[in-house]
Amino acid sequence: MGRGVYSVRQINDYIKNMFAQDYLLGSVSVRGEVSNCKYHRSGHLYFTLKEQGSLLQAVMFAGNRGGLSFQMREGQQVIVKGYVGLYERDGKYQLYAREISLDGVGGLYEQFEALKQELSDRGLFAEEYKQPIPRYIKTLGIVTADTGAAVRDIISISHRRNPYVSLYLYPAKVQGEGAAETIVAGIEALEQLGVDCMIVGRGGGSIEDLWAFNEETVAQAVFDCSVPIISAVGHETDFTIADFVADLRAPTPSAAAELAVYEYDLFFAELLEGKRRLESAMEWRLCHCRQELERRRLCIRRFRPEHVTAQKRQLLDSIQDRLSSAMERALRENNHRLELLAGRLQGCSPLDRITGGYAFVTKEDGKRLRSAKEVSAGELLDLRLSDGVLRAKVTDRILLGEG
Repeated sequence: MGRGVYSVRQINDYIKNMFAQDYLLGSVSVRGEVSNCKYHRSGHLYFTLKEQGSLLQAVMFAGNRGGLSFQMREGQQVIVKGYVGLYERDGKYQLYAREISLDGVGGLYEQFEALKQELSDRGLFAEEYKQPIPRYIKTLGIVTADTGAAVRDIISISHRRNPYVSLYLYPAKVQGEGAAETIVAGIEALEQLGVDCMIVGRGGGSIEDLWAFNEETVAQAVFDCSVPIISAVGHETDFTIADFVADLRAPTPSAAAELAVYEYDLFFAELLEGKRRLESAMEWRLCHCRQELERRRLCIRRFRPEHVTAQKRQLLDSIQDRLSSAMERALRENNHRLELLAGRLQGCSPLDRITGGYAFVTKEDGKRLRSAKEVSAGELLDLRLSDGVLRAKVTDRILLGEG
């Protein structure tokens, strides 16, 4: 451009042309963190790439959205392929994106979330499919690397808690290429061996180190296994797909050993306490049975024929005594009444009056003479005295009251 005065448009056109002629800016890949991401209703995507205080405005037009396979959001690390050009209206240069992909760890997180959602939708995380961990096991299978702190911790804690539990280790590759295949092979081998419970895991690490436990094949093997599996991958804050599928998640391999292997000393103490309570219950039961037996023995004795006969005899003797007493009392009362009546009868007896100087006078035919008017002169009368009878003849009849 020569010397002179130029319009804003001329300057912007010139700069735009410079960008267009620059080979590097015509096709460039830029790595950065997503910020101010906005999906416009027109279908265009506006965002900012930032890195250590530097910003680069970017846009992906709706026609290029086919090159975006994920949902853009704040904080993602991405690689944007496109070209740098000038937006004439604002006089600002920006990155025009043709393709956008997740960068490194961010991509793994996206894969993790996508697989997690898919398996959850398929029901692999459902509680109704999870098996209970046996309380008392005899054999424990371990799928992990044969070197490292994880296997040492599991073996040490298992032996400390119960030295009688047998441990079967399948030395698996736990990271890198082929790791998922060896983990699946270990699960299947220990399942065929028939262990009571299984620990599948490894020590902590980055998401790349733990990625084998995020593979779908491992998740499916854990879900299909008929042996209860405890997942023990990484540290307390590390979660893998295997953790969600497993029957139980342990925060660390050491914790997995404590969950799988019961403590023998505690078990023995519980056994002794159970024995004591059982003996106490048996003693109480025996005592109760003895008391019941004695009660029934007394009941049988009370209802034995000879015992019943003896009781009836005693009752008969008692009734007889009461009857005799009642008869004697009745006789005494009747005798007393008889004496009273005899006394009263004695007072009315003609013989008693005869004894007092009176006579009982009857006619010759034996009919009692009650009045002097009943006889005539010349009739014979019998006069009964206390010591005999006198025969008298009526010579005269004198009636009282007559002159």
